[in-house]
Amino acid sequence: MASFNKINDFVKNAVENMDLASDTLKVALSNTAPGSETSNPTADTNGILGNVTEISYSNLSSRTLANVTSTQTSGTYKLSADDLTLTASGTVPAFRYIYIYDDTVSSPADPLIGYYDYGSSLVLNNGDTFTIDIGANGILTLT
Repeated sequence: MASFNKINDFVKNAVENMDLASDTLKVALSNTAPGSETSNPTADTNGILGNVTEISYSNLSSRTLANVTSTQTSGTYKLSADDLTLTASGTVPAFRYIYIYDDTVSSPADPLIGYYDYGSSLVLNNGDTFTIDIGANGILTLT
């Protein structure tokens, strides 16, 4: 399983702009390393989807996360969602990085939460599926 990397701007956006209990969260796929982007989306003030080089989604199923939960217990916050299975209806371009972003927030537009790095590029062919394993630990935990 790939490890999750929190985007620097997420904490500020979570406090000032996001309502993770009700906002729509989606995934974006990229084959460009964050540090190779024109504006590194992991750097301060760059944490938006517009700074990610996305692949074409024309042959891919929905990228919206389902059953997103936002809970807090004894000062520990947990953001979780169901695993997401992507299904190809044709060839899907290579991707290595899977970003999670808030599709509801408009200022800044589509702020990033974090990303998974799968270590090498993946290609889906017609009929292939790929499951993004959110797992029991959720997307992230803040203490």
